[in-house]
Amino acid sequence: MLLQRINNKGIRLGTLLDRAAVRYPKNVITLDHDLDVAPSFGRRATIPEVADLVDDLAARLWAAGVRPGNRVAVHKSQSFDITLLACATARIGAVPALLSPQLDGVTVAELLRRLEGPYLLTDQAKVDSELPAEVFQLSARVLLAAGTHPDAISLRSLAEAPRIRPVTQPPEHPTLITHTSGTTGTPKLAVHTGYTLNARHRLQITLFRAIRRQHTVAVHVSFVHSRMFTALSVPMSRGFPLLVLAKSDPEHIATAFNEHRPGFIEAHPNSFMEWEELADHPLKPMAGVKVFSSTFDAIHPRTVQRLLNSSEKRWPVFFQILGQSECGPLIGRGYTRKRAHKMDGRCVGYAVPGMTAVRVVSRNGKRPSADSPGDIEVRTDGRVVTYLGEQQRYDKQRHDRWWRMGDVGYKSRWGCLHMLDREIDMIPGFGSTLAVEDKLFDRLDDLAEVIIVPGPDGAATPVVCTKGDTPLDLTAWADAVRNLPVMTEPVQWKLNELPQTATTKIKRLELTRLLASNGQK
Repeated sequence: MLLQRINNKGIRLGTLLDRAAVRYPKNVITLDHDLDVAPSFGRRATIPEVADLVDDLAARLWAAGVRPGNRVAVHKSQSFDITLLACATARIGAVPALLSPQLDGVTVAELLRRLEGPYLLTDQAKVDSELPAEVFQLSARVLLAAGTHPDAISLRSLAEAPRIRPVTQPPEHPTLITHTSGTTGTPKLAVHTGYTLNARHRLQITLFRAIRRQHTVAVHVSFVHSRMFTALSVPMSRGFPLLVLAKSDPEHIATAFNEHRPGFIEAHPNSFMEWEELADHPLKPMAGVKVFSSTFDAIHPRTVQRLLNSSEKRWPVFFQILGQSECGPLIGRGYTRKRAHKMDGRCVGYAVPGMTAVRVVSRNGKRPSADSPGDIEVRTDGRVVTYLGEQQRYDKQRHDRWWRMGDVGYKSRWGCLHMLDREIDMIPGFGSTLAVEDKLFDRLDDLAEVIIVPGPDGAATPVVCTKGDTPLDLTAWADAVRNLPVMTEPVQWKLNELPQTATTKIKRLELTRLLASNGQK
């Protein structure tokens, strides 16, 4: 897996849409929302029209003073224009740093410090109600994608700015900065290059060989995640129509899928969990899906089974791919209806030959096993090159060409990687919390979420959420936990009360702190 194997131009975010527009000028992108930066643009456009919008936004950024090599922190309200503004920033040779709309103001200020005086591209809603006043001192200049502020420059005021020729940076140059999920504290700023993004692009191509070109690709992925760019670049470069979704409400999704009938869906694991109920929806919104793809964390077997059964295709496939912000897609396997009922949620799959590799390192001198898991390490050309401002933290996870993920597990005799827990989430003497959660989902149809964390006294405490927030059936719960490791009585919360990352992952450490500070609700 040498860098020489990668296209020597890497991924060029700034001209991504231009190149797709030349190949497939009639291809379209459909949105389920209006763009804040261009509210009159509409929700359906050809690739050339979207490329022209990116070119226009790049011209406005240049007119605002952004120059090659500058960092531009994009922290604005949720919208696909986050992705387009990142492409516009890269188009003029600057480096976009994407900060989730869900981050609180204190965290945003800290990340601006690490970015060392970037331009801040935000909006009036964020400035007026969420961001601290110090962001103006921490930024070279504050730009607004929507609204106005006396101390900021509105991009709208720079309309008709002269267009600028694209600036091409070397493939080893930083091209994008994203942040990690922040489940273990303040997010880390991960630096991507054209080389590292291209390695992820190559891996994604293999998934699209299972569907025909005329099928729509539906994408519901965090707009600030690096995954968004490969989720777009591959289907655009191959001529697939795109449906880009900001909202995840099942009824909204049912309507959108009924209208566009996607053949390929890319989404977060928790979004797929939320869409389980669509399997029985009268509109049959996922009847035409050939491929389901989840390229983040491991997903519960129940979700895979229900979604596969919702498709009316003869051989639908669910690709479960384990990934990490720092490395991109790493390990995976596919499931069909015939095999899904035998799925072990902890068996996350295999490395991709020629692209990724995985090993498990003993923690105690014993061979890693279910009873004595080891540290999971991976090797990939898609790994970020540093944590901005935290090189020592980055080096701590790097072992020559191997990268320690922070997860523990083992390999089966057939080489399948079993991922049992995050190292930081392990509860001494309990075993795999994730394996127990899988079993609870299998046994309780009404569960919308279950997270097992240490309670105030350190004991394993299940925090449960039910569909529709109905009261938990305690009799059914008692039956479900038989033969499982000992836990405290369940604590029921509403799903929207759980602390989540930009990719809808539950922040387990924060949930543990909430249990300790608020008591068991």
